[in-house]
Amino acid sequence: MTLVGWAQIALFCAVVIALVKPLGWYMTRVFSGERTFLSPVLRPIENALYKVSGVNERSEQDWLTYAVSMLIFHIGGFLILYVLLRTQGFLPFNPQGMTAVAPDLSFNTAVSFITNTNWQNYGGETTVSYLTQMLGLTHQNYLSAATGIVVAIALIRGFARASTRNIGNFWVDITRCTLYVLLPICIPLTLFLVWDGIPQTLGAYVDATTLEGGKQTIAVGPVASQVAIKMLGTNGGGFFNANAAHPFENPTAFSNFVQMVAIFALGAALTNVFGRMVGNQKQGWAILWVMGVLFIAGVAVCYWAEAAGVTGLNELGLTGGNMEGKEVRFGLSASALFAVVTTAASCGAVNAMHDSFTALGGMIPMINMQLGEIIVGGVGAGFYGMLIFIVIAIFVAGLMVGRTPEYVGKKIEAKEVKMAMLAILVLPLMYLGFTAVASVLPSALASIANPGPHGFSEMLYLYTSSTANNGSAFAGITGNTPFYNITGAIAMFVGRFFMIVPALAIAGSMAEKKTVPPSAGTFPTTGGLFVGMVIGVILIVGGLTFFPALALGPIVEQISMTRNMLF
Repeated sequence: MTLVGWAQIALFCAVVIALVKPLGWYMTRVFSGERTFLSPVLRPIENALYKVSGVNERSEQDWLTYAVSMLIFHIGGFLILYVLLRTQGFLPFNPQGMTAVAPDLSFNTAVSFITNTNWQNYGGETTVSYLTQMLGLTHQNYLSAATGIVVAIALIRGFARASTRNIGNFWVDITRCTLYVLLPICIPLTLFLVWDGIPQTLGAYVDATTLEGGKQTIAVGPVASQVAIKMLGTNGGGFFNANAAHPFENPTAFSNFVQMVAIFALGAALTNVFGRMVGNQKQGWAILWVMGVLFIAGVAVCYWAEAAGVTGLNELGLTGGNMEGKEVRFGLSASALFAVVTTAASCGAVNAMHDSFTALGGMIPMINMQLGEIIVGGVGAGFYGMLIFIVIAIFVAGLMVGRTPEYVGKKIEAKEVKMAMLAILVLPLMYLGFTAVASVLPSALASIANPGPHGFSEMLYLYTSSTANNGSAFAGITGNTPFYNITGAIAMFVGRFFMIVPALAIAGSMAEKKTVPPSAGTFPTTGGLFVGMVIGVILIVGGLTFFPALALGPIVEQISMTRNMLF
């Protein structure tokens, strides 16, 4: 570890914190329907969209109608993307003549992008056309990111409102999020990335002659516009197979830093939106403190592990840290920081191969995901995941003192706790269950490049990343098989929507409640005690979900023995 490395980490944290209040102020005005500096330009477009689609922006929805609208919206998105993948060979903007994507891979990819996972069992530059990259993948990058944000806003409204069944209008929220938040940031971000060396063209791939006289085909395309939203929207799906390790997606240390900030910016700002909407910004800062403590702890451990290197190489005198699978232009600190950022958020973009990290360094990204990616998390998704943990923490605090638990003036009762636990338990059900199944299927085991304990970690990481809607991978496993494509898609779908629906149910329940004024027995939720309580509950509850993975060995062995007896 070096002073320069820690300075880079400190600068990253400082920039993210500096963006929290201005972005939080702006987003609060957008989702409250107030005028912003972009309204003179965007308001006519917004009104036109409502008129064409028949949406009444003054009409609000209860939580169930909001959830149904969201699900219908994504079913439509899935069908469009699936058809696009299957028919791209007949469609324009395909200079390389990419053929139709296989049915199982199309299914996995379509589910992946509508769930904000962006898991990729393919190489982008060798599999999909420009039209699919733009109209299919980039398009869903915007809409899946917007969905996470508006669900978080709906949950915030549940805590901020009283004695009402309405939590907003999904169609209005998704329109405003895309028009006023995502597009205005992505346009200048795209221009910056082009300036820094990322391609943005519809021209064919470039044939170049090497110094040795050989021929090399260099893949290009509309890259910068996809990279901008993949980072800002915490999507993570790369235009190229190497993702953010590719020099055409992440050419310099400067672009690397900006992309990391983009991953965290909106998720961190939502804490301020929460504070503003409930009328007490200290509430938002307390939540950000919880996220910050967990994030810094993860960065410290991961950076230390990678800087310490591998014992076997150190004994041979090959010191200087573990640089296997890392880009020299980023180095150890930026690689470790990026790995923690991308898994603390549900981004999944990588600038180094997580499969090549040390055992402890690779464990941190996996734990981040198994905790539910609530450390800033995906845009919106991390925040409503954090609020679900806060519901549990407040409930536990109430049990300790024998009082009905309250949070920001709302009583936390049995219904909210049941919905919170349902959302939390979905994660281990998917990633532990599918890992157990994959561990005994010969076709699944054949995909592992590293048999043994690390091969098991590759499978566990695959299903953890899928269920957590992250999309990063221990890339030693070959995921493009019917088994992994189908089971991975199921994990992604359940991990996304079985978290969203309970969150919206909590929003509806909280909105109906009356606001209770604080009393002498009210648990304070803006100080260090609250921060410590929430962190403790996250580690205990999260630990109870991912520590069973350590016991999977005997379970897998027993399943294998039973299978051999039956067949």
